[in-house]
Amino acid sequence: MMNEAQHYKAVMTGKRSKVAGDYWENMIEAACQHYRLKGIAEITKTPEPMRPIKSLGQGKFIAHYVKMAQPDYKGTLAGGKAVVFEAKHTDSDRLQQSVISSEQEKQLDRHMKLGAECFVMVSFGFEQYFKVPWAVFREMKQHYGRKYITPEDVQEYKVRYIGGVLQFL
Repeated sequence: MMNEAQHYKAVMTGKRSKVAGDYWENMIEAACQHYRLKGIAEITKTPEPMRPIKSLGQGKFIAHYVKMAQPDYKGTLAGGKAVVFEAKHTDSDRLQQSVISSEQEKQLDRHMKLGAECFVMVSFGFEQYFKVPWAVFREMKQHYGRKYITPEDVQEYKVRYIGGVLQFL
């Protein structure tokens, strides 16, 4: 059973993670807006699927998230190629392969087989950013000998952050 201090620490960790995740998504959204305005790509965030459980009237309701079913972002690059990617942030020095759900994995695999550009956008502490190809992320055990990556592992996929824009395309 969790004591009060452990509970407080868990709650604070969860809140920090939510804020960091929102910030990371805002950074990606700013890049997507930049690419949209430049005519380079049209990429949108996939809404989280929710199931209403109680109506509060006037179009308001209480809901809960259903399974994480889809990758975070989908779109089209100039020229017609599809792009599908997941976005992950960590404040740690490593990112576990298990952060991708089995359903997200299946969807990324299906899109990749159809010719879409698929990858995982990774932030390590908002200091280093990487666009890791899905085929590499999915097979990280074969590439790196373990089921997590560190910034040192993926330097070849480094993304620059210039003028407030992640340069991932």
